[in-house]
This record gives sequence, structure tokens and C-alpha cells, in this order.
Amino acid sequence: MADSTYTPPKVWTYDSENGGRFASINRPAAGAREERELPVGKNPFQLYSLATPNGVKVTIMFEELLELGHTGAEYDAWTINIGAGDQFTSGFVAINPNSKIPALVDRSGDTPIRIFESGAILIHLAEKFGEFLPTDPAARAETLSWLTWQIGTAPFIGGGFGHFYAYAPEKWEYPINRYAMETKRIFDVADKRLAETRFLAGDQYTIADMATFPWLAPFTTGTIYEDAKTFLSIDEYENVGRWVKDIFARPAVRRGRIVNKVWGEEGEQLPERHSASDFAGKDI
Repeated sequence: MADSTYTPPKVWTYDSENGGRFASINRPAAGAREERELPVGKNPFQLYSLATPNGVKVTIMFEELLELGHTGAEYDAWTINIGAGDQFTSGFVAINPNSKIPALVDRSGDTPIRIFESGAILIHLAEKFGEFLPTDPAARAETLSWLTWQIGTAPFIGGGFGHFYAYAPEKWEYPINRYAMETKRIFDVADKRLAETRFLAGDQYTIADMATFPWLAPFTTGTIYEDAKTFLSIDEYENVGRWVKDIFARPAVRRGRIVNKVWGEEGEQLPERHSASDFAGKDI
């Protein structure tokens, strides 16, 4: 084992110079750091987000609802630059005290409703519009089980494997091995399930798939965490690969994945979304 031994102090103290890609914004305290209100558009829903896997979950959901003809699901999507600390402004913290994207305000009724955490947003929209969350008790339980499975696995993939493999100031053997093992186990869980059913919760496409797709798909295409696809031998999970292709073929998914995206090819960037016309000329 190449890692040097670290002896924890009796009392941990915050070190702002601890290194890593996000060291400049990470702190052990919550709350607003800057007074700044959020923009508000004309649509019933106001989404404040970024096209990370957790953000893409929600934009896919909105685009799927609109694809089905739910005009009441029109939304304004505003970019929250987490690298610049937009999530710590007073306006955003008022919506999400946890200062994480995505955050949503439902202004479709008399009183605005805030919803934060991606899983809660998906459930709120599914119940509001009666889509992508079965009402049959058994099917609903299966869907919610896979949804919460994904929510529970994301920290191992992102904050675990992704952080130590791609973002940490040094590549330490133990945490990379630990989280590589767990990420592969997560893929194996999904792969074995998808050998039995078309989608995670069964033969019906649900919010469980919308939540999981943005996390697993980039590994199959090699577009996340440097060369993680090769490092983790992702091609061996053939059922996940089939599922990713099936979902990516959906027009709503291709639209949703570029909303609030501010990096990559210009044709795949859409910093703000206010109507369907914003997708004109985009590579979808």
C-alpha cells in the first residue's frame, strides 16, 4: 500500500488549503455567503440547476412531461454555477438550505412551493402530473425502491470514486480501490436487474430510470471522470449498455441532458431554457 499513514488529530479543524478541485468553495458550515436574489421567469416552474447528473434528472423529467403534452409543465431553467459558489447565495439557500443543485419552485398554484433534492423533485412532479410513478402499490414500491437506491449510490460514485480518481490533489491507492470496487458493484446490481426487465422498476419507464440514467450513462460513453470507462471495464455491463441506448433514443432525454449545460461542444450547451424554441439549432 503506497499511501502514507495519516494520524487524525483529537479534534478536527477546517483547513481551507486542503486541495482538490472544489477546495475553494467547500466549507464545514451552511448558510448564505452572499446576498443575491434568483431570477424568476414566466413559466409555472422555476428550476435552478446545472447539467450535472443530479441536475439532468429533473430536466429530463420536465421534457418527458412536455413530450406527453403536459403544457402545465413548462419551466424556466436557470444555471447555477457551483464552481463560482452560486449555490451559496441568499436566494438559492432560501430554496435549498443544503446548497446543492437542483432546486425547484413550483409557482403553478396560489402559493409557491419549494422542492429541493432531486428525488423529491421527481416525486413531486410525478404525483402532480400523474406520470412515471405507477399507482399500483407493488409497482409504486418497486419504483421508489430503485429511485432511492440510486440516490443512495450517487455519493459512492461521485463523492467517492469520482472525487478520488479525478478531482483529488493526489491519487491515493486505498480510496480509489475502495470506491472503484463499490462503483463496479453498483453497475453489477443494475446489470443483473436489467437482465430481467427492460427498465429498472419493470417493463415501464419511470422516474427510477430518469434518476439513474444520468449517473450511469456517462460511464458507458466515456464522458465522465477521465478514462474511468476503461479503468472500470464498463463495457462488460452489457445490459446497462442496452438500457442506456434505449433511454438515450428518447427525444425528451436528448433535450433534457443539455439544459443548463455550459461546457463541451457549443451545439450541446443550453445555459438557460425558457421555451421549446430554445432547442433550435442544438445537436439533439
